[in-house]
Amino acid sequence: MSVALRILDDGAWLSVNDQRRVSVSELWRLDAPDFCDCDLVDFIAEGFTGVSADSHQVAVTTYGKCIACGASGVPGKIPVGHIREGEYKGYDRQNLVLRPIERRQRQ
Repeated sequence: MSVALRILDDGAWLSVNDQRRVSVSELWRLDAPDFCDCDLVDFIAEGFTGVSADSHQVAVTTYGKCIACGASGVPGKIPVGHIREGEYKGYDRQNLVLRPIERRQRQ
């Protein structure tokens, strides 16, 4: 069973099977020491530039900034959910500390 992943509205939404599931303007906590010097990055997503699925995990490439120190840029591919048995399940992005996928692979 395939799952359609798309970026909509000029990068404002991640659509999964034609349903808007993840939006910009969310505040995410990131463990991304390569992004800025903050211990945990208080990251506000400003736009999505890409989406990918690898080993059932869905990730977005997003740009934005740390609201604590003002650093801005692209922290990498950020996992936002996973696909199980053809169904998307979003991660609790407000209560989890997310790590860019590239960082996890280097450890």
